[in-house]
Amino acid sequence: MATVDLVMPKMGESIMEATVLKWHKQPGDTVKMDETVLEIATDKVDSEVPSTAEGTITEILFKENDVVPVGTVIARISTGGADEVSAPQQAPAVTQAAPAAQQAPIQAAAPASQPQGTVTANRFYSPLVLNIAAKEGISMSELEKVPGTGAEGRVSKKDILNYIAGRGTAPAAPVPAAAQPAALQQQPAASSAPAPQPVSGNVEIIEMDRMRKMIADHMVRSKHTSPHVTSFTEADVTNIVNWRNKNKAIFEKQYGDKITFTPIFIEAIAKCIRKFPMINASVDGDRIIVKKDVNIGMATALPSGNLIVPVIRNSDTKNLVGLTKDVNALANAARSNKLKADDTQGGTFTLTNVGTFGSLMGTPIINQPQVAILAVGSIVKRPVVLETAEGDVIAVRHMMYLSLSYDHRIVDGSLGASFLTAVAKELEAFDPKRSV
Repeated sequence: MATVDLVMPKMGESIMEATVLKWHKQPGDTVKMDETVLEIATDKVDSEVPSTAEGTITEILFKENDVVPVGTVIARISTGGADEVSAPQQAPAVTQAAPAAQQAPIQAAAPASQPQGTVTANRFYSPLVLNIAAKEGISMSELEKVPGTGAEGRVSKKDILNYIAGRGTAPAAPVPAAAQPAALQQQPAASSAPAPQPVSGNVEIIEMDRMRKMIADHMVRSKHTSPHVTSFTEADVTNIVNWRNKNKAIFEKQYGDKITFTPIFIEAIAKCIRKFPMINASVDGDRIIVKKDVNIGMATALPSGNLIVPVIRNSDTKNLVGLTKDVNALANAARSNKLKADDTQGGTFTLTNVGTFGSLMGTPIINQPQVAILAVGSIVKRPVVLETAEGDVIAVRHMMYLSLSYDHRIVDGSLGASFLTAVAKELEAFDPKRSV
């Protein structure tokens, strides 16, 4: 009988491993082409992995909750043909089941000659494991002593986290850079999570689910990585509100999409990023990486209350119609659990609309490895003093607060405030007579 190897699919350019959440098939079960075999989770999204062949499941190589490197054989399927074993077949594009977290992970970069991680004399280490080891001050000699439950004794994410939890709460001594491999150098250190404290009284204890743990981890890492500064301003968006109210029915009839404020905000941000390119950057050790592409992520709330950040690529090259279609398509995909892993990668700047939840303003946390994130608050009517040719007058206007959190390592107050002011002025300059 011919046997087809089902491998762990590569979910995106930075995804090096995934966790097995649930097997839908067991050994002996029949499976059709493209039928779901298992569910997996990455730090981006949860996914269903389809079968690459029609036949019978003969072997399952990993248990639920195992962390598996991409490209690893996870199951075998007998197709009923001649006796031979086919080359591993990469799973086709997978259907996303549930977005996993707002922030992108901070992963160690693997050398070009070893894209899957680092191989020592004894065993293989994935970039994620190396990254965690670096943050916890674990040397390679100590890492060699960590028991591994993965294939061929490899150390999984679960293994190293269990090891760290067993080390106690005392901070680890920093490892000299010279004693670390390149994949472990220039990574920020982090303290181990404190041990759970006893509780008493009339309380309810809720264990964090996987997604909430990941979000919490990303938030802490971001604050640890970047010295955050937040600047505030306000904008008179009356022209935008009036234009949208006048043209939203026409826009939907003409283009088949509802226009929200989000694509208008993204259009203004993209224009200003071109004027202030240092806002569109990241930090790599002592190097500043200025991104030439303007890929704006938009924080999107899910029915569960968690956030995901799909990315609109090349935002500065698209008109309002194109931005509207991208915004709506990504938002709908997020709400219906159909986002692809690549939809959440490659962002260079992030917009979050805290006004959606009724907040006037917010102090957002930077979406690593970016260096800035813009929050827009609720649009509210307020009396405002306007300067006219006949003198100052008080008028009712639609006003909105904007706040920009930025990485003070490379974005100083002058640049941050100038960019934020430019965005506000761009919004205020919106042409109320603009054609649809």
